[in-house]
Formats: sequence, structure tokens, C-alpha cells
Amino acid sequence: MPEERSTSDGAEPSVVPSRAGSMGDAQLYLHPQTLSRLGTLELRAKHIVEGVMSGQHRSPYQGYSVEFAQHRPYVQGDDIRHLDWKVYGRTDKLHLKQYQQETNLDLVLLVDCSGSMRYGSRSFAEASGVGRTRSPDGRENWSKYDHATAVAAAMSYICLRQGDRVGLVTFADEVKRILKQSSAPGTWRQIVSTLSMNPVEQSTDIVRVIDQVLGRLTNRCLLVILSDLFEDAARVRQALSRIRYRGHDCIIVEVLDQAERDFSLRDEAPLQGLEGEGLLKIDPRAIRAEYLAALNAHLQEVERSARGLGFDYMVINTHDWLGPPLSAFLAFRHARMKLKKST
Repeated sequence: MPEERSTSDGAEPSVVPSRAGSMGDAQLYLHPQTLSRLGTLELRAKHIVEGVMSGQHRSPYQGYSVEFAQHRPYVQGDDIRHLDWKVYGRTDKLHLKQYQQETNLDLVLLVDCSGSMRYGSRSFAEASGVGRTRSPDGRENWSKYDHATAVAAAMSYICLRQGDRVGLVTFADEVKRILKQSSAPGTWRQIVSTLSMNPVEQSTDIVRVIDQVLGRLTNRCLLVILSDLFEDAARVRQALSRIRYRGHDCIIVEVLDQAERDFSLRDEAPLQGLEGEGLLKIDPRAIRAEYLAALNAHLQEVERSARGLGFDYMVINTHDWLGPPLSAFLAFRHARMKLKKST
């Protein structure tokens, strides 16, 4: 059983999964500085979403709930309990009150655990922020998977605090593990424990994974994809198009290491593929310009696809702290949604 530790700042207890090879203390994902920045933000779906519990998010269905929406003329057979007698007194016509239902947001986090997510050039001691020099499984580097799981834990923490349901999927060439959406006590602990798995020696098949996930969803959700998206941009667009066709909202978070962004390697050395590609001996200086051009073209194409389908997109760097970019992104998203609602 996991062992809980109390915290001095009133945050949710940190959790240490007992099994070997786990990521360990939950503070590896959320240290107090991050929680203080993210805890007050609201993560809301951009589109109208439906849910099964009472919460804070608009339902597409009009019913007889809490917040007034509009009047409509009475039709024979309507429930007369919802007649507005004040309107009848003024107009001598029968009208019913209609209300907007408030429902919860279902957040589903899709975290890439393929082989390429094991890469990282930042030291674990610098990145973790909790005084550890190595990961619980002995690594000295802070990987893209570490960073993606930190974002996933932060987003799930936000949503669970505001009463929403959160689900989790880890994937590579197919879905590896899945947690059904829930807001029950202990959900965050289950999420952190599930994220403690190590990346697998497999490549990514984003289309297959999205098909598997969509086949399990019975209501509209906000999907958050956390991945380096090292896959053909056309297949990424194909996967995102299927999400849009099914009526879900989506945030794409592309996780890259600083060394991948600037390709600052100088010495000639063999590069080891992390998804079965084998060894390739190269001179980094000779291919740097072509590499950066190809990478930037890929990023631009993925962003164009995401925004063209109405989704939000961001790139995060494993050498940056989690709190500032994530809080700024969510605050901007929330402000834009409020502006759209008021116009």
C-alpha cells in the first residue's frame, strides 16, 4: 500500500508508492512553489461539455436547474410547475422558464511513455527542486517523461480541487494503462502512482492510441495530449481530426528537451535511437542547420493543425520550471474564454 506523508503547507499529502522503480515522492511532480501558482487557476473546457455530476461547466442541454437561461412559449403537455406567472400577469401569455444546467468537466490526460520520452539533458538535482540528485530508479537526468508527468499531475490537481473528474491514459504504440475518469477521494494518488511507470521500449502510434481512447469515452471531454510528438505531422493531424469529429476539446502540450530544441552538440559521436533505430554516427555541426529547419517545420505544422481544428497548443521545455509557463498558459486560456463568452 502507498505510504502517505503529511505536509506543512496544507496541500494534499505527498504519496510514496511502495513498489520498486517508482517515481517516488509526489513532490517530484508538484513542489510548493508550483502548487501556489496553479492552485487558484480554473481549467475549463473551451467547448460546451457534458458530464454526470454537478459542477461548474456549461452543459449543452437546457433543463430545469439553477441558472436561468430564457423563456419559451408554453406547449400543451409541458410541466406547469415551470410556468412564469409574472410573465403571464404582464402579457396574458403562458411561458416556461428554461435553465442552463451546470455539469462537471471530464479531463482526460494522455501521457506519452514511448522510448523517446526517456531522453533528457538536464540534471535531476536541478530539475526536481526537492534536493534529490537521482531519480528513484537511479537516473541522473530529468527526462521528457518526468516533465510530462509533472504537467499531468499539476493539471489533475487543479481539476480535482474544483470538483471535476480526471482520467489518465499512458501510451506508446498503443494504450498501456488507463484510469477511468473520477473525482473520488484518492484519485490524485492513483494518478501519481500510475505515472510512476517507466517509459517503454516502443515507438508512438498516435492514431491508433486516439482511436482506442475515443472508443472508451461515452461523453464529451477535454483531452490533454502530453508528448514529444515525434511522429509524422500528417498522422498527428489525422488523430486530432478524429478528436474534433467526436466533439471533444483538446490541448496539445509538446514536450521537448533543450538539447533537442537548439541541437547544441559539438563533438562527433554515435547517437543511439531510443525506439529501435540503432546507432548513427554523425557530426552534429554538419547537420545542425538542416536538423533545426526540419524540427521547426514539424512544430509549425503540428501547431497549424491544432489551431486549425480549434485546439490549443503549447511547447514546453524540460529546462524551464513548470509553474510559470503552465500558469500563464492556463490564465491566458481562461481570460480568452471569458472574453468570448461576453461578446
